[in-house]
Amino acid sequence: MKGPATAELLADLQRFSLREGEFTLASGRQSKWYLDARQVTYRGDCVETVGRAVLEAVEDLAFDAVGGLTLGADPVALAVATCSGKRAFAVRKEAKGHGAGGRMAGPIREGDRVLVVDDAVTTGGSTLQALDAIVEFGGVVVGAACLLDRGGELGAALEQRGIPFFPVLGAPDLGYAYGS
Repeated sequence: MKGPATAELLADLQRFSLREGEFTLASGRQSKWYLDARQVTYRGDCVETVGRAVLEAVEDLAFDAVGGLTLGADPVALAVATCSGKRAFAVRKEAKGHGAGGRMAGPIREGDRVLVVDDAVTTGGSTLQALDAIVEFGGVVVGAACLLDRGGELGAALEQRGIPFFPVLGAPDLGYAYGS
């Protein structure tokens, strides 16, 4: 059963983020609808709703830090951190060649129990890329969450790795079929 923050998030996504037309998704697939989740995740008046909705989805999952692949995961991780008091971090797409280097940005530590987050996923490629980088770094991934699972595929890929998946909403919540 979805909680009050999830209902608020659904309304916000429908109001500010949902578009219909012809779109090419990050997965390369074509779609007649697109959810530009950043129209919600970057709104100051929606940040708390985003964080609370993810926390409703993961319920009592114990984690130390929350993050995912930059850019889509960044505001989601910060929203969850703000509402939970946990640490947020970002996974860079490529290792930085200067400063401390590496792919991790922010206060993640080796051995941390990590919740991987993303905004909207179709195949989950960004989530899996972040997960691999976190494991390589020495983090322990205890779960993965997204605001919208539009493809319905990531859960099976995570299950094969023994990682629980917590989508806040699915494509059917917006009136569309998975993978459409």
